[in-house]
Amino acid sequence: MKINMNAVKGIAMGTVAGIIFGSALSIAFDIPEVQVSHSSGECVKVINFTESDTFTCEDLPSRYSHVWVK
Repeated sequence: MKINMNAVKGIAMGTVAGIIFGSALSIAFDIPEVQVSHSSGECVKVINFTESDTFTCEDLPSRYSHVWVK
């Protein structure tokens, strides 16, 4: 029985791409959301998506999702 090496390479590359994509999504969904007032430009609220995060407006995370609010 002959193994098609192109098929094996395709499956391997698809698996690696899927793992990378899944990891990127996991990291993106765990980043805290910082709500900033559109009128004053100041932090209004920080929403932490993981229980271990305890960020506040006074203690902003180094990476966060910036959301404008009223």
